[in-house]
Amino acid sequence: MSDRTLARAATLTERPLDAPPGRRRVTRSPVVGQVLLYAMLALLTIVYVYPFLVQVATSFKSEQEAASDPISLLPQTVTFAAYERLFLNSDFPLWFANSAIVTILVTFGRVFFVSLAGYALARLHFRGRGVIFALVIAVMAVPSVVLLIPRFLVLNQLGMYDSYAGMVLPLLVDAAGVFIMKNFFESIPPSVEEQARIDGAGTFRVFWSVVLPMARPALVTIVILSFQGSWNELTHFIVSVQSPELTTLTKGVASLSSGQLSQGTQYPLKLAAAALMTIPVAAVFFIFQKRIMNTSEGAVKG
Repeated sequence: MSDRTLARAATLTERPLDAPPGRRRVTRSPVVGQVLLYAMLALLTIVYVYPFLVQVATSFKSEQEAASDPISLLPQTVTFAAYERLFLNSDFPLWFANSAIVTILVTFGRVFFVSLAGYALARLHFRGRGVIFALVIAVMAVPSVVLLIPRFLVLNQLGMYDSYAGMVLPLLVDAAGVFIMKNFFESIPPSVEEQARIDGAGTFRVFWSVVLPMARPALVTIVILSFQGSWNELTHFIVSVQSPELTTLTKGVASLSSGQLSQGTQYPLKLAAAALMTIPVAAVFFIFQKRIMNTSEGAVKG
C-alpha cells in the first residue's frame, strides 16, 4: 500500500510540471490570431483613409508640386491659393448655399413623410396595405438611373423644372426610409399606444406624442441617410435644373473636374472643393453616430 501511495503522489506532483507548456500552447494561438486580425484591420484602414489624406494634403499644395508629387502627404510649401480661388473667383459659395437649402428641406421633409408612411404601414389596417408595401420594396430594387427620364418628363409637365420645387419635392420620400421606419414601429409593443387611445387620443396624436419620441434612434438614422443622400445627390439635379443660379455643390464640383475655371489639371482646386464637400456630412455623422438606430428607447411602464 505504501508503494502505491508513493507512486500516486509522484504522479500527481509531476502533472503540474507538464501542464504549463500545454497551456502556453493553447493560449498562444488566440493571441497570434488577434494580432493578425488587428494587423489586417490596420492595413485596410490605411488603404481606405490614405486617398482622403492625399486629397486634403494636395489641396494645400501648389500647382507644380501637385503635378510633380501628387501622392505625398506633406506639402513642401503650404499654400491656401486653391481655397482662396474657390471662394473669391468661383461660384462655390452659391453652390454651397443651394446645396444647404435643398439638403435641409429634404432632410426635414423626408423624416416627416417616411415616418408617417412607416407608421401607417405598421399600425393602420386598410385594404391593400400589403400591396403598397410590396411596391415600396419593388421601388428599392429599381436602379435610380432608370427613373431619370420619367422624372424629367413629370417635372416638365408639372411646371416644376428648373426650380427649387423640382429639386426638393421628388426627394421628400424614400423607399428605404419607409422600410426602416415600418420595421422599427413594428418592434414597439402595441400596448404602449393603448393607454393614449383610452385617454381619447386620435391616431395622429398617438403617432406624434407617443410613438414618434420612442423612435428617436430610427429618426436619427433617417436624418443621417437623408442628409448624406441629398447632399451628395447629382443625377437628380442634372435632370431637374439647368440655371447656373440653381447649381448645387455636386454639379459645381463636377464642372470643376471638367476644367470650367481654367485649363490644366487643377488638382489643388478640385481636391479643395471635394474636401470642403465632406465637412458637413462628416460633422452630421460624428454628431449623431452614437444615436444611430439600435433598439427602441424603452416602453411606458404602467
